[in-house]
Amino acid sequence: MSEPDCLVTDEAERMVRTKTLQSCRLSVRVAVSGLRGEVTFHASLREFTSLRIGGPAEALVIPEDVEDLGKLVRQAYAAQVPLFVLGGTNLLVRDGGLLGIVVSLSKFSMIQDESRHVVYAEGGVRMPVLVRHAISRSLSGLEWAAGIPGTVGGSVVMNAGTRLGEMKDSLQAIRLVDLQGQERVHTASSIAFSYRHADIPKGVVVGAWLNLVAAPRTQIERTTKDYLRYRKNTQPLTRPNAGSVFKNPGPQTAGQLIEEAGLKGTRIGDAQISEKHANFIVNLGQARATDVQLLIQTIQQTVFQQTGVSLDPEITIVGES
Repeated sequence: MSEPDCLVTDEAERMVRTKTLQSCRLSVRVAVSGLRGEVTFHASLREFTSLRIGGPAEALVIPEDVEDLGKLVRQAYAAQVPLFVLGGTNLLVRDGGLLGIVVSLSKFSMIQDESRHVVYAEGGVRMPVLVRHAISRSLSGLEWAAGIPGTVGGSVVMNAGTRLGEMKDSLQAIRLVDLQGQERVHTASSIAFSYRHADIPKGVVVGAWLNLVAAPRTQIERTTKDYLRYRKNTQPLTRPNAGSVFKNPGPQTAGQLIEEAGLKGTRIGDAQISEKHANFIVNLGQARATDVQLLIQTIQQTVFQQTGVSLDPEITIVGES
């Protein structure tokens, strides 16, 4: 192909992309019209991720309630605008940000005792808040979540867990807003769970019922504090991070493989493989998503070359480069 043809092709692609973006922006405005909640265009997502990294959202929406969310989902689905719900900690938003609509369930913050052992928590409830609520009611079953900063909704979707347990262990049912904007209830027994994954019908998890176990409060507090102390001693909880970067391939953990590969402390820009736990990448201040992605690639290539083991990311990477 000659040079002029290349230039014409590049210009044509640029025009098509510009037209597509303009059409998408118009569709986004249609999808968020008439909502009672907060709508912010070109909102930075840095403060909404535990890594403190991320480009802007084309539109960030904080729905007022389930009815408002249902309207948003219906309108976005009709306008063919992608929706992304914030919630889990295992998230990296690329530097180019996210097209479409990003949803924060921060106003979904209610916790309600349904019975002596069953607690209902809305999707935006932070896990530390739910853990404290369970302790105050002398209910055991969430000690594993000590120190996890994610939300209830995000923890359900990714079946969050630690060596002490997983979300599925106490989950009784979920409340979900489907793609038609309707509320549905799905029992935990109807959901297939696996390591850091839950096979949930398409929609937004707006709440969960948890079946906990009565136990002496002092015992629950001791277990929770002991595990939190263990995590503080072994994980870089004082630095912005996204939790475990890779799934454990077994029998060796991902952290052990990365450390044995001599990668602990490796740094690209302000992104660093933690010196405390090799399966964590921390933000030393002004890290970019591209820095983190390069570290992830470095880890995968080095570990595979040395051991033949392919590390599968636990972290979810979304957005535009």
